[in-house]
Amino acid sequence: MLAEIKNVRQIPGEPKRRWFSDTYFDLIVWLEADAILGFQLCYDKGKNEHALTWKSSAAYTHNRVDDGEENPGRYKATPILVADGSFDNRMIADRFLIESAEIDFTISLFVFDKLIRFGNNVATLKNQPLEEKQF
Repeated sequence: MLAEIKNVRQIPGEPKRRWFSDTYFDLIVWLEADAILGFQLCYDKGKNEHALTWKSSAAYTHNRVDDGEENPGRYKATPILVADGSFDNRMIADRFLIESAEIDFTISLFVFDKLIRFGNNVATLKNQPLEEKQF
């Protein structure tokens, strides 16, 4: 079940961040006042981790997390995001809905809505029901 990590480091000059985590998901949300500017949802942690990022100014990106462990005999590298193909938005959305039951309802609903809308055309993506600001 997702729970909020308290006292998340805030970076001066960047939007406020909130971070929620459990064994399967990490969710980082960027906010200005109460408006959601963007989020990154990492899923399938520790196995085949991927990250879906949504920003109001750039729509969606979907990546695999390269954990830096791929080079035997070398030091572990810094994890990076690399291009990756398909995203089963319905499966992730359904699991997210269950795992996010105890976090801020506005954030949970917003992210769920974006997960469901993933893959729709650009015109549909711009018809968002909750307040957003450019990020």
